[in-house]
This record gives sequence, structure tokens and C-alpha cells, in this order.
Amino acid sequence: MEITVNGVRLFYEQTGSGRPLIMVHGNSEDHTIFDEAVEVLKDRFTCYAIDSRSHGSSETVPELHYEDMADDVVALIEALDLQHVVYYGFSDGGIIGLYAAVKCDRIEEMIISGTNITPQGVAAPMRYLIRTINFLHKDPKMKLMLEEPNIDPAMLHQIKARTLVLAGAKDVVREEETLKIGANIPHATVRILPGEGHGSYIVHKTKIAELIAEFTSGGRQ
Repeated sequence: MEITVNGVRLFYEQTGSGRPLIMVHGNSEDHTIFDEAVEVLKDRFTCYAIDSRSHGSSETVPELHYEDMADDVVALIEALDLQHVVYYGFSDGGIIGLYAAVKCDRIEEMIISGTNITPQGVAAPMRYLIRTINFLHKDPKMKLMLEEPNIDPAMLHQIKARTLVLAGAKDVVREEETLKIGANIPHATVRILPGEGHGSYIVHKTKIAELIAEFTSGGRQ
């Protein structure tokens, strides 16, 4: 399905029935990374798996900013008149979720994985790899990760959504960054998953579906 928000055409897959669940992928990915999770979640949620601007089948734009991408999500929620929203975001999708949850009270519960609030929150070897790729290819997606996000922890105090902050014990996001995010969101729980990397429990996996279902079962049905 397609929708135009903020002058940009976004593609999304709508699957299942029940409470709305927005799912947003990481950098240089698309909604299909959630296919296996959606199969588990579709009996409980109406899943809206979105391709962010310049990703997947959505429209390409000249430059990328996380706050613009969050504005797209908020506009989609409002255009579709979704209520009591659950938001799930992986990596860049988690950053987008932090901005979106500040802007949109319709997001009542949020789960984010492998999320940073500064470029320095990513481990140095990964930052070096991103810098190298950007030097060779001048990729707006890589430039985005080198320059953003720059989220003041005080901004996170405005989030009203009940929140689960996830990361793998072997994540490319530094653990202190994950803990800082959790400490600054008023209704947040942090879980560091033993043995997991950045996307090992998410990309084409059902484990993230189980974590989403477990967390949301403690809130609104």
C-alpha cells in the first residue's frame, strides 16, 4: 500500500487484525526484515510495516534526517486515524520512534532495539566502517548515521509511552548508550539480551515478535 505524507510517497504493508502496530526497519533495510515476525503477530495486531523514505519501495529524497522520518510516521498514524498505537523500531527505526513518541500521544507503547541517541553511541569500529562506505560511495544513508542523531537526553523525558529498550549483549550500540536511553524515558524498562548482536534476534527472526507480544501483554489489550 502507498500513502503520501509530508510530500513523500511511503510504501507500507498492512497485515492482520487488532491493535495497530507500527514497525520500522533499520538503515539500508526495508519492511521485509519483519516478514517472519509479522506472521507471528498478525493474529493479535494490525501490523503496519513501513519502508522509510529513501528505503525499499518508498520515494527517494535528496537527503535524510531522522526527525523528518519521524514526522512521516506521525503523519501516517494521523492520516490512517490509528489509536492506541504500539510502535516497534529497530536501529534507525528506534531513533525514529524516539522522535515520534515525543510528537505523538497516540503511541501508547513503544519497543526499540539497538538504538543510539548520538553517533558516538555506536561502537568505534562500526563508525569507522560507516565512514569508509560514505567516503567511497557518498551515500546519504551513511551520512545520516555519521551526523545524526543528536538527541538531548532531556527530550526523552517528554515520552509518555510505556517503553521497552532492547539491545543485544554484543550490539554495535554501546551498552552505556542503551542504559542512558532507558534512564531518561519515564516509563522505560531496559533489557540486554545475552548472546545477541545488533539484529540477530530481529532480522527475519520471530524472537522479536515474542518480545513484543510479551511486553504489550502487560499493557493495553
